[in-house]
Amino acid sequence: MPLLLAFDTATPHLAVVLSDGARPVAWRIDPGPKPSHAEKINVYIGEVLAEAGKTMGALEAVAVGTGPGSYTGLRIGLSAAKGLAFALDRPLIGMGTLEVLLAEALGHAAPDARAVYWPMVDARRMEVYTRPYMADGQPLGATAPLVLDEAWCEARRAGGGAVVVFGDGADKAAALWQAHPWITHLGGIHPGAGGLARCAGRYFREGRFSNLAHLVPAYGKPANVAQQRGKE
Repeated sequence: MPLLLAFDTATPHLAVVLSDGARPVAWRIDPGPKPSHAEKINVYIGEVLAEAGKTMGALEAVAVGTGPGSYTGLRIGLSAAKGLAFALDRPLIGMGTLEVLLAEALGHAAPDARAVYWPMVDARRMEVYTRPYMADGQPLGATAPLVLDEAWCEARRAGGGAVVVFGDGADKAAALWQAHPWITHLGGIHPGAGGLARCAGRYFREGRFSNLAHLVPAYGKPANVAQQRGKE
């Protein structure tokens, strides 16, 4: 099986995993709450390789979560992944963070073929980045920012099928889900060792590699950057 290094820096929750295909071998998790990705990502990479008794040269690909999520976090993760892939001359795999969340959630609960799964990444206040999926990973729409409110919950009831929400974006709206029992909230789901390894293993098996020069973060929405007056 291929030896893969995968990590995700899109949220305050930092995860680095070394996997044998889709099977995690060694991993490090920093649950936050304050992001420390720049300080810890390279340390964690070294630690998981040492724990498994492997060297950088043994890696067959480098995989990274591409967002949506934190602008700074995503730049840190993609910079690290691109640097490793270039230096080692190994394939680069860019995986959507929402896909990683879905794979993590399905590792915690038996898939329901009739349900619609909504991984959610916190976008501050009551806004999240999300995308609906079937249990087999088939997306039902595009990734987009969404404001969580009563209207959205009521619209999900009108759909008639089971609705499952998870991720740090869903966790912050726990009170909202309690008031709408037709929505199932899976608490505490973050990009983790299992989800990263399963995604990376699947991408490698299917040959879904990214272009090193062209892979960019999927921020979810444009950065709000104001140009200083008199500056170019």
